[in-house]
Amino acid sequence: MEPLQQAAAVVLVLILLGATLYALRGKGLAMVLSRRSGGLNLRQLEAIDRLPLTPHHSLHLVRVEGRTVLIAVSPGGCSMVDRSPEHTLPEEALSQGGNIR
Repeated sequence: MEPLQQAAAVVLVLILLGATLYALRGKGLAMVLSRRSGGLNLRQLEAIDRLPLTPHHSLHLVRVEGRTVLIAVSPGGCSMVDRSPEHTLPEEALSQGGNIR
């Protein structure tokens, strides 16, 4: 009888979480991401390019909220190498290999 009570408790909690999410989403307090065709692009983070230097070291060029950021990744962690100003890099530079400073 105890496993049946545990299963019922889990189902009840999931139902309550679903109802809470539905209520918050209806009031605009919670947003569930979904792909909408023709909608606005809400992506804040975009991977532009990756350059492997060694098996454990690489450079990543990412766009974060409209800014282009160069990040160095190593086994010891990651660090920001360079950040472009508010405007992103020209698309021609990115298509030609992205010469960054």
